[in-house]
Amino acid sequence: MTFSVFRLMQYHQKLDSELRAERSRRWPDVFRIQKLKRVKLAVKDRLAKSAARTFGKRLRLQKI
Repeated sequence: MTFSVFRLMQYHQKLDSELRAERSRRWPDVFRIQKLKRVKLAVKDRLAKSAARTFGKRLRLQKI
């Protein structure tokens, strides 16, 4: 695993925890949730591209 992939995975986990925290608030901000989801998906796409370059098309990222 390269350092950049490791950092992307850390960022993905951070976004996931922020998303959970926002959803658990009494009055969640819908726009913040949308932004977090959009950024999380972009990070997941970058991870998938990196995995495809490293391991070829055989590997697929599983849902967490």
